[in-house]
Amino acid sequence: MSDFIGAFDVPSKVTAYVYHCRFSHLWNGIATRHSDTVDCKFFVDGRGAVVGLAHPGFVGFRERAGRNLSDREASFIAAEYLRERLEQEDEHSIYDVSSADVLRVIEKLGIR
Repeated sequence: MSDFIGAFDVPSKVTAYVYHCRFSHLWNGIATRHSDTVDCKFFVDGRGAVVGLAHPGFVGFRERAGRNLSDREASFIAAEYLRERLEQEDEHSIYDVSSADVLRVIEKLGIR
């Protein structure tokens, strides 16, 4: 799955620091974290970070677009959300992304 989204750098808007990010994999968070999410794991400067995309956002997309999101599209949504957070130096090991934010990032990326 590492070819879903290539390694990318995120420059901080707060300082001159540049984060180095690499996508690892995704899985269903219902089974592992007992959360209604699709979890995407990244390595940020070598440290693991999980971006949990709220599953109801996927349902909202399906209702609007008439199709399901692909795993690859989910990885791009998670990467964009992670990029937004790191630009503000908001570093965490787990990010829980709301349905509204999932849909906002889908719109931002132009996924149809």
